[in-house]
Amino acid sequence: MSDRLPPLTALRAFEAAARHLSFQDAAAELSVTPAALSFQIKSLETHLGAPLFHRLNRRVELTEAGQALTAPASEGFQTLAAGWRAAKRTLDSGLLTITAGPAFTAKWLAPRLFDFAQRHPEIELRFAATLKMLDFATDDIDIAIRFGPGDEGRDAGLHLALTIEEWVTPMMHPDLAAHYPTPASLTEAPIIFDDSHAFLRNSVGWEDWFRACGVAADDLHGPRFSQADHAIDAAQSGAGVVLGRVSLAESALRHGQLVAPYDVALVPRAGFRVLCPEGAQTRPGTRAFLDWLAVEVRRMDDHRAGRRMIDAGALEA
Repeated sequence: MSDRLPPLTALRAFEAAARHLSFQDAAAELSVTPAALSFQIKSLETHLGAPLFHRLNRRVELTEAGQALTAPASEGFQTLAAGWRAAKRTLDSGLLTITAGPAFTAKWLAPRLFDFAQRHPEIELRFAATLKMLDFATDDIDIAIRFGPGDEGRDAGLHLALTIEEWVTPMMHPDLAAHYPTPASLTEAPIIFDDSHAFLRNSVGWEDWFRACGVAADDLHGPRFSQADHAIDAAQSGAGVVLGRVSLAESALRHGQLVAPYDVALVPRAGFRVLCPEGAQTRPGTRAFLDWLAVEVRRMDDHRAGRRMIDAGALEA
């Protein structure tokens, strides 16, 4: 039996019919007549020397040979489609698609986009704000900003363009600061909980921060938010004190809408990784965004002045 591959059009007809288990629906998807699709599948069966479908009265079923071909054919066309999209992206330096979490997109990226747009009017940015781990090939992503402890397996084949160190410290509306001059006095304050990073093993919380300050705080209560930006918004409104992430609160701190009056800050076991496919970092649009991002990240260092940065991992010792 020859291993020579059959025509691609015949394989495409088979893949659609196998997915729908209907010649009519497959023909509609491919914009051909059912007769034309049936001819392509018959030619494929002739090439194979065996039927791929059982033709019943009003439906079709896959034969054993058809079942063996279905998954590889589907995966093959998905790979081809991803490769085609990747090839097109190399030619389109004017469009850049970035994925990041909803909170980081809203609180860090969005307030800065006007500056980037002014500097690079030739680049159109698109954002996929999601906590889902999007795939560079199948989801048409150019740059991913991911939060976590790092994953060598998932990051394999990707270029680590930049890391953004995260740190947390209590943050509150300026009007509250005078009422809570010390970490110990903060045990009497209305506490806001940010549970957005609870999915991380050994995540950092209020108990860790008070322990770093040498303050006993065993019975803390307050509203809990599953989204970090919502917790920041609540603190900004004066509702209480949040153990805020500098990345998300940076704009509010810079504009005086929040203050972080204590010198103790914790560096959690997770941070941001800015990733792109290996080799893509040299493309003009990607390079422009990465260079701009690095400058903006360095500006956050202003908020570190005078603080004691404590590695959260050291608290476990």
